[in-house]
Amino acid sequence: MSQHPSLRVGGKIRKQRNVMKRYERLDLLRAEGKIPETKVLGLPKTKAIEGQ
Repeated sequence: MSQHPSLRVGGKIRKQRNVMKRYERLDLLRAEGKIPETKVLGLPKTKAIEGQ
């Protein structure tokens, strides 16, 4: 039995996410030097990643 085309996950079509995962936020803030390495609570807000 084959899979219906609307259910397939293709590499071509990808929605841009409007939120980031927690680890992505931590990586971004640490790379920009906005938080120390040990801080994990009370994170500042960040903008979504463009182009993903």
